[in-house]
Amino acid sequence: MSTSITDLLLRHGHRRDRLVQLLHEAQALQGWLPRPALAELAAGLGLSPAVVEGVAGFYRYFHLQPVGRYHLLFSDNVTDRHAGSRALAADLCRRLWLEPGRTSEDGLARVGFTSCTGLGDQGPALLLNQQQVITRLDGGRVAEIAELVRAQVPVADWPTDWFTVEPGVRRPGVLLNAPASQGEAIAATRARGNAAALDELQASGLRGRGGAGYPTHAKWRACLAAPLTAEQTRVVVCNADEGEPGTFKDRALLMLQPDAVIEGMGVAAEVLGARRGFIYLRAEYRFLLEGLQAVLAERRAAGLLGPHFDIEIHLGAGAYVCGEESALIESLEGKRGTPRIRPPFPVERGYLGQPTVVNNVETFAAVAWIARHGAAAWAAMGTPESRGSKLHSVSGDVSRPGVYELPFGTPLAELLREAGAHDVQAVQLGGPSGLLLAPPDFERRLGFEDLPTAGALMVFNRSRDLLEVVRGFAQFFAHESCGFCTPCRVGTELVVRRLDKLHAGHGSPFDEAELRDLEALMHGTTHCGLGASATNPLRDLLQRFPEALCSRSPHAHFVPGFDLDAELASARAATGRDDTHAHLDQVPR
Repeated sequence: MSTSITDLLLRHGHRRDRLVQLLHEAQALQGWLPRPALAELAAGLGLSPAVVEGVAGFYRYFHLQPVGRYHLLFSDNVTDRHAGSRALAADLCRRLWLEPGRTSEDGLARVGFTSCTGLGDQGPALLLNQQQVITRLDGGRVAEIAELVRAQVPVADWPTDWFTVEPGVRRPGVLLNAPASQGEAIAATRARGNAAALDELQASGLRGRGGAGYPTHAKWRACLAAPLTAEQTRVVVCNADEGEPGTFKDRALLMLQPDAVIEGMGVAAEVLGARRGFIYLRAEYRFLLEGLQAVLAERRAAGLLGPHFDIEIHLGAGAYVCGEESALIESLEGKRGTPRIRPPFPVERGYLGQPTVVNNVETFAAVAWIARHGAAAWAAMGTPESRGSKLHSVSGDVSRPGVYELPFGTPLAELLREAGAHDVQAVQLGGPSGLLLAPPDFERRLGFEDLPTAGALMVFNRSRDLLEVVRGFAQFFAHESCGFCTPCRVGTELVVRRLDKLHAGHGSPFDEAELRDLEALMHGTTHCGLGASATNPLRDLLQRFPEALCSRSPHAHFVPGFDLDAELASARAATGRDDTHAHLDQVPR
């Protein structure tokens, strides 16, 4: 076994649940994960090489083949495409004499695409070596990047301003404007007592900000009610894996209010009696890692973290499905991020079989605010069903993209006006798994009782082709399917193929009927909620924008999605025939 792998295993205590972090560090040694290194990790953890390679192969940012010294991945969210990301990627490939998605023969570089990087307000953006992000790309910057790569200039010597990520806050509210939390929320919780603190949380009406909107107090009470052995502890997990395209509000909180988020976790630990905590940080936010570690170190030095409750950061490796709490826990345990069958729920049996609370970044920030200011102050904002404030990530066709914190109950139209949206054709609310809204919906209110949202809002003006928007979302879901269940694994691919066919002009009413059937099938049969929501944009396109499909379905009868006659070309060549009877007529009759 090599010295470097041995050192890694020793540092991580040969713990199987540290496998994902071990893979990160092993990959950093030479930029990819050769099979001998995987075999050494397997031997050191008491696992089979197949298991370790299976985990590595599940995550987008673990590489089983060399990807070059400069690995440049353009964000491929729909709004990045609209901002020109694909043309910029093609230009960079041309300048570097590369084919997209293939490593250069000299092992120098590779250019490709990745899903949304959480920088929709500062795009087009790219991810560099899974370590840094470069924002606000344009033709000039791409040309400079090509020159630096060709000259093999170390990334450390590239212009530092390229890597600047702004918080992007356009309208702060009570969470974003809060003073730094230095133990006040935890002290207030101790003063109230655990039972009273839970009652206060219930009175506030706080519901989870990750999208589902489950009452926070109810989740914590369920965790408290779960049986616990003497060797176990309850676990508190902050879900900072905001992989929903168009979402970047948690990024702003982690940049501006990391103490509040950590303090909220501390309140949860106090109430639950938890001794262990995790922040699951999405891989695309690797640039936030050192800053968050510094905040944790400062809080340990101040006695706000320590022997009774401490937090470690788990870095994700690129898997949208890990935003689902049970898949996230699988990843924390060093496994493939496949959603679990429920029940039991994570609050009953979560991390390593222990009762585990998983809450969103924004939820924990709200918990800390409520602990400091009281339930009445929080409940005074918003509506009876949706209390408090909500952060929204606004991107797309607006003049002022960024993060807006507004009270629940605010009309969508007000947010659109504030963000500088004009001539709006549609709004994708809550990310691709949310709602695709038409102008008649814009006077509705943001809240659980009307327009629920996890906080993403992508705006499309009338110059945009909504079929292409939905096709882009479908490609995202097909790419991000964990592959566990057939309806999601196959269904997402079938949706993409059918939309590709419409894009190519081969559509007919038959294709629309097939899409409706697929949409109904996906909603009722997938293993987890992420698969069930994969066809939400398609559902809303069919309901609210039927003309988008009709314009791409010019044929009255079924038309194949490929050229049947061309498929017979090799057979004709083999038999030497090219007469009329050796050809197929593909014209509908």
